[in-house]
Amino acid sequence: MYIGEAHATDGWQIPSNLTDNVVFANPASSQERSQIGQVCVRKLGIKFPAVIDTLDNATEQAYTGWPDRLYVIDRDGRVAYKAKPGPFGFRPEEVAETLQRLVPSLP
Repeated sequence: MYIGEAHATDGWQIPSNLTDNVVFANPASSQERSQIGQVCVRKLGIKFPAVIDTLDNATEQAYTGWPDRLYVIDRDGRVAYKAKPGPFGFRPEEVAETLQRLVPSLP
């Protein structure tokens, strides 16, 4: 879930954003947020599907997605897996294991 820009140029900028060439101001529209999210996924090499939160950050507020977190939501809408804060707390293998348990037919 791409939520509010963590280190926007019109907010708090950090050196790794410059190094990774992920430098954006806070988006002013849903379309702009979507475009920025797509660029971040591509530039940061994120290998799993990402969705974009609304401009009011409703999902982030509901699920405490800040700082970055990985979640797996089951078919009943319950949190089946919640990672530690990322990116250092990300454990993609745990996400894969959870998905495999929930959907055994996955490769």
